[in-house]
Amino acid sequence: MLKKRIIPKLLLKNGRMVKGVEFANFRDTGDPISASRIYNHQYADELVFLDIDATVTGQSELLNIIEKVSSECFMPLSVGGGIKTLGMARELIAAGADKVVLNSVCYENPGLVREISEVFGEQAVVVSIDCRFENGQWRLFSHSGSKPESVSLADHFSHIDELGCGEYLIQNIQHDGHREGYDLELLRECVRLTNTPIVIGAGAGHFMHLVDAFENGAHGVGCASIFHFADNNPLRARSYLKNKGINVRSYK
Repeated sequence: MLKKRIIPKLLLKNGRMVKGVEFANFRDTGDPISASRIYNHQYADELVFLDIDATVTGQSELLNIIEKVSSECFMPLSVGGGIKTLGMARELIAAGADKVVLNSVCYENPGLVREISEVFGEQAVVVSIDCRFENGQWRLFSHSGSKPESVSLADHFSHIDELGCGEYLIQNIQHDGHREGYDLELLRECVRLTNTPIVIGAGAGHFMHLVDAFENGAHGVGCASIFHFADNNPLRARSYLKNKGINVRSYK
């Protein structure tokens, strides 16, 4: 059985880590390279870097960060932000990324999912889905939650599953930064719609929220505020989860 994963999620802007509420009102939370070193020593299962500036500023700063992190940290790195071409994905993987995270391009040019998976393998492709629950249905958004998309959640999963990806990162924008728990209804719906592993982000405020996610079908939990703004870390989270009977990795 696959081990459940604890995944710190680092949102980047102008080369710094930031954290907001509902994808807005960002505040600085530190240096991503220093944070990565700390997470490495705390045995995080992997790290996710999402650069919200990359679409505008290009990948140079992101590439620089990933090169430095990958030279010092020994966990899988998932990296996203403005990826529009196979060449951009190739650059990030060459810099040290193990996986690339795709969001907006999945609506504009979904064929890129297949291109990247054919070259680097499906395990190297993470498709991120950001949504809100509005008028009784899930509404999907691209471009860091700013642009609504017309496709339904079910149709989006169906299409991406045909193209091939290794996992999904799902987030309810309305839960982001509130630390009141992940959207378990969204999680259960996504588990129903796909057999591909799912990582859920947005909403964790304490360790029981991680347990709730795993008990409702998540393969991994994306964590930001819970580590940024409280006296918590992946080591403590892993110990708590093991005590609750969750199948997580053990580190000596």
